[in-house]
Amino acid sequence: MRRKIALAVAVPGLVVTLTACGVLNGQQLGGGGQERQAGQAAQTAASGAPEQKPEQKEQAPSGEQAPPDPAASAPPQQGEVIATRDVKAGGAELKVDVTGLHRQGRLITLSWTVTNTGDTKWNMGSDMGDTSAYLGLTVAGVSLVDSANAKRYRVARTGEKGTAKCVCSEYDVSTEPGEVVPLYATYAAPPPDVQKINVEFPILGVFTDVPIS
Repeated sequence: MRRKIALAVAVPGLVVTLTACGVLNGQQLGGGGQERQAGQAAQTAASGAPEQKPEQKEQAPSGEQAPPDPAASAPPQQGEVIATRDVKAGGAELKVDVTGLHRQGRLITLSWTVTNTGDTKWNMGSDMGDTSAYLGLTVAGVSLVDSANAKRYRVARTGEKGTAKCVCSEYDVSTEPGEVVPLYATYAAPPPDVQKINVEFPILGVFTDVPIS
């Protein structure tokens, strides 16, 4: 039997559960922690979508550290663009700008924007969510991949399956032409020596070697 480990980080007014393979009170949520990857991280396919994920092993967060500042799990301000890409999804032309990947205590927060640069509405649906955890209209499906240490980090969650909330953005089903959508997601932080990490967006592809600040 594989041992499943969950770690709760106390933040005033919020308990963020960071888990190995996303186990919360015996429920498999698929997020909030780190997973060891077998082989290399997923690469961007010709369509701009990430490859199927390889077999993964569980890895628990390491060491005791001081609780993070409450601002670490709050929606961040969008900053300077550190990575960008033009993509097509669902017949729409989009621009994805990564505007921050900030480490604070035990957490790390990714912020980005999606701009509909074409003249066609983008029906996002639940493409960036985690429908198995009832988090479809969120960005809970976006993950960080540390290819050097073969680990995948999934969005932090609060609560139990069925009522859980992700520490991340929710969004509308569709995006109109010219609309800019600011988004964010919070994860367990990788080790301090990890200075760059890959960001894997469902539908939108993989950004490699995004710098951590």
